[in-house]
Amino acid sequence: MNRTMRKKSLNLTAVIYPDAHSDWLVAHNPETGTTTQGKTFEKALANLKEATELYLSEFPLRPKGRPIMTTSEETPFHG
Repeated sequence: MNRTMRKKSLNLTAVIYPDAHSDWLVAHNPETGTTTQGKTFEKALANLKEATELYLSEFPLRPKGRPIMTTSEETPFHG
């Protein structure tokens, strides 16, 4: 019997935010630490997917749980 091996897909996190010093968007994957950028949301996400796939081809991920995403409000210090 010939079986086709399937890779198990991973559901990873993408955090995309504007770069503070340019008009680019930064895309970050907290599970692997991969970070890239793009001029549009779609391009930043595509670049992150490619970078993360390359990373995972060298360093397989052994998930120990999902990151918890939250926000916090901070008061800037003016001193």
